[in-house]
Amino acid sequence: MSITAANPIGIFDSGIGGLTVVKAVHASLPAEQIIYFGDTARVPYGSKSQFMIRKYAQDDTAVLMKYQPKMIIVACNTVSALAFDVVEETGKNIPVLGVLEAGAELAVRYTRNKRIGVIGTRATVASNAYPCAINRLDPDIEVCSSPCPLFVPLAEEGYTSHPAAEMIAEEYLRQLIDHGIDTLVLGCTHYPILKRLIGKIIGPDISIVDSAEAVARKTREMLGEQDLLNSTESTMKPHLLVSDLPQKFKSLCELFLGREVPDVELVEV
Repeated sequence: MSITAANPIGIFDSGIGGLTVVKAVHASLPAEQIIYFGDTARVPYGSKSQFMIRKYAQDDTAVLMKYQPKMIIVACNTVSALAFDVVEETGKNIPVLGVLEAGAELAVRYTRNKRIGVIGTRATVASNAYPCAINRLDPDIEVCSSPCPLFVPLAEEGYTSHPAAEMIAEEYLRQLIDHGIDTLVLGCTHYPILKRLIGKIIGPDISIVDSAEAVARKTREMLGEQDLLNSTESTMKPHLLVSDLPQKFKSLCELFLGREVPDVELVEV
């Protein structure tokens, strides 16, 4: 397959969460055509076995490969932690970028007291991938991780300021606050949808790391190095694909992105 600057960027996640990455990449590189696949039929990934997560990663990459992308962004922390190699293998020689490494780099840069908190799905936390990535960069940093399995369904339902969401967030975040962290990594791309609520509970003294912006910077850097940046001046609208419930996804997109989105295409995996 011949790759040129005109080829699209492929991004996938288990549901709506990866739109945080789409938003950041589009803001940074508006001329790039983005193909986004949200596997809404099988969300969430974080409660699944490693075997199934690796199978889903292969399926999702195969969907994007039909559009001949020039790079693939894994906007799913669970897949980044447990199946990054599967995406690289399925994508053949295409550059692959994951949210996990980008988030770890940013957290190390932000922390002042070398105590970092990580929240994510059960699978991401159990993989120990974030502490490993952070400690590779700075072995003196103490990482405290906490799974927040109910955050994904809350984000998917748009319950960003519901009293029940606040109560659940308080329960999840209390032990991290008590541990004295000064930086919190949102280790799932769904969680920035709840960023305002999370910020309200942890307070202004704890920095929040949203890896979407770090991914956008890294995307520009990687494409620039390979001379694959699209130099046209036109602004491209993202092309959105889902495996189930396109209308619900479209309404959530508009709620989250704050603007009307193009039609969402239903695809089979």
